[in-house]
Amino acid sequence: MKVANDIVEWLIQSGSLVAIVLFAWKFVKPWLDAKASHANTERAKASWILLEQIANISVTALVSQNMTGKDKFDLAVKHVMQAMHSHGFEVSQAVVEDVVQTAYEKSPLTSGEQTTSTVTVGPEGVTTTIKPADGTATAIDPKEAK
Repeated sequence: MKVANDIVEWLIQSGSLVAIVLFAWKFVKPWLDAKASHANTERAKASWILLEQIANISVTALVSQNMTGKDKFDLAVKHVMQAMHSHGFEVSQAVVEDVVQTAYEKSPLTSGEQTTSTVTVGPEGVTTTIKPADGTATAIDPKEAK
């Protein structure tokens, strides 16, 4: 026991203990920084997933409401902001508006709300109806376009 005590006493008095701690810190600090960075990345990823889910739920809940589109959008943004704040995440208004707009565009419940337009073409007054793309058109094969 006296030998161990003498060794510790020598490490403290000679300054070797400080050198050992500093040397070990050079190896441990980058590892700790990488862990902190990874934790921040995972937190951001989790908050983004939560933000998208809340926006999807809010848009889905408001689709059938008898309100104007602007009112639905504002209410959805308000609900998403409140939900994110209640979960402890601080999100800017612009980000929430973008995510709500994306949720609206991706929602299968809102895809039928596209409008068609009638356009008059030429001097003889020919009219045509232009419908938005529905994704069912066949692609042009470059080999056949020659």
